[in-house]
Amino acid sequence: MPDRSSPPRWLPFVVLGGGLLAISFGAILARLAQGYGLPSLAIAALRLGLAALIITPFALWRSRRTLAALNRRQALLTLGAGFFLALHFATWISSLAYTSVASSTALVTTNLLWVGIASFLLFGDKPCRLTLIGTGIALSGSLLIFWSDSSNAAPGSNPLLGNLLALAGSWCFSAYLLLGRRLRADLPLPAYVWLAYGMAALFLLAACGGAGVPLAGYSAPAYLVALGMALGPQLLGHTAYNWSLKHVSTVFVAVVTLGEPVGSAALAWLIFGESFAPLQATGFVLLLGGIYLAARGEGG
Repeated sequence: MPDRSSPPRWLPFVVLGGGLLAISFGAILARLAQGYGLPSLAIAALRLGLAALIITPFALWRSRRTLAALNRRQALLTLGAGFFLALHFATWISSLAYTSVASSTALVTTNLLWVGIASFLLFGDKPCRLTLIGTGIALSGSLLIFWSDSSNAAPGSNPLLGNLLALAGSWCFSAYLLLGRRLRADLPLPAYVWLAYGMAALFLLAACGGAGVPLAGYSAPAYLVALGMALGPQLLGHTAYNWSLKHVSTVFVAVVTLGEPVGSAALAWLIFGESFAPLQATGFVLLLGGIYLAARGEGG
């Protein structure tokens, strides 16, 4: 008999698609917040802090007993996941001040490569051949986007620094996904999301205090953009990824994140006038094709 506790086979793919759409707005909203004068570290702290506050009543209502019974292993995993999630947002959002949206999002989504390597070395996960082929095609698309953007850097920007920050953000998000996979196996989604986002927010608030970055005194539009980041890319986008970790492999979730540069670059073109060259467009096609092949491999 089928397991009634499991969702329909197609549902994780639909949820991941919706999460990808929501998360594609993250770079756009972060760039808007920087334009309103919010420092990158403050943007990260407000995004995670507001998201944690919004979900607190629901998490306590649904998972109060689970949270009260948290064991030492779960607490340590929570600390690790929150730490790496905080570093991910601090480095990636900072990268948007120095390089283009397309290049930043293309590099930060290379976590597929690092997750795949770590999953194989640490946990013995062996993706199927079709997933590997899709992974290779998708990564090739990311490299084309990066190459094209680096050869057309805007005057006065610092693409090398921005790209290195985005790459560091990818490493941190990879560690977060791997820790989240272990933690998510034992915890319901509301408890996991609240713990991960809340712990990351605490790390970021401490970083703001240590760096002397204020969280007050900005304009109302700046805070509205930060709230939009908490509601859309964070609560809808990242939560969709976190829910899916229990139903599909970590590698496949990482593959789906590779679609973010496509959505973000298209939005940046519409809103900021950041045009992209034919080479970038080719990269976007490869990204989508790779994601499709990886989905076929995961679903098969």
